[in-house]
Amino acid sequence: MMDYADRVRLLDPKPMPLEMGWERHDNGVLHIAIRTDMHGCTGEMFEYWFASRPDTREYRWWHPLDHVASTWIEGTPGAIPGSIHQVEERFTDLPAQTLSIQFCEPAEFFDKEAIAAARAAGDVSALLCVRGGNGYEPRRTPDGKVIGTRLFHVGRDTPWGMVLRTHFFMGQDLADMVGMPPAQIEGIFPDALGPNTLQHAYDEFSFLSRLLPGIWTAEGCAPESITRPW
Repeated sequence: MMDYADRVRLLDPKPMPLEMGWERHDNGVLHIAIRTDMHGCTGEMFEYWFASRPDTREYRWWHPLDHVASTWIEGTPGAIPGSIHQVEERFTDLPAQTLSIQFCEPAEFFDKEAIAAARAAGDVSALLCVRGGNGYEPRRTPDGKVIGTRLFHVGRDTPWGMVLRTHFFMGQDLADMVGMPPAQIEGIFPDALGPNTLQHAYDEFSFLSRLLPGIWTAEGCAPESITRPW
C-alpha cells in the first residue's frame, strides 16, 4: 500500500510498491496508480501541452473515445498553476461526468528542495499537481482551493521518451479537510473508478504520446531540433 503521506516517493525513479493498480485506504480514499511510457515525448513537451490550454477540439484529439468537452477558467494563459480545467469526460465504461481540475504549485504538496534536487538529478522532468472536484462548481475553501481529489503527474525523461507516473488520491481532501467518514467517501468514489480510471489514464496518455511530438514540432517550440526529411 502507498499512503498519501508517502507521495515524496513519486520523485524517486526507483520502483514503488504500487506502480499500476488501485487500492482503498482505511480512511476511504481510493488510490489509483498508472505508469505510461510516452515514447518520443519529454517533460518539457508534457508541461507545454497543459500550459497551451487545449480546447474541445484538441481535447478530443487527446482521447477520441472518452473526452467530450474542455474549457479553461482562472489563472494565466501559458502558466499552469492557478488554472482550472473544466472538462466533460468518461472514465472508460462509466457515464460522462463534469469535473473541475485545479492546477496548483508543486511546492504546496512537495518540499521545494526535494523538487529542485529531483529535477537537477534528472529524476523529474515534469511535475503537475492538481486538486480536483466534481462538477463545474465544486466545493472550495474560502481561499479558493477545490476540495475533493488530489492528483499528481510526475514525468522522467529517458533516451526513448518520458516515463509518466499518474497517481490519483480520490477523496483525500474530503478525508483530511472535511473529516468525511470513510463509507461516505467510498460512496462518492466507488470501487468501479479504480479499473476504469486506470484504463482511461493509460489510454489518454498513450494517445497523447502519438500526437505530442508532432504538435511540438508544428508549433515551432524547438526549431533547432528539427531536421529536414530530405
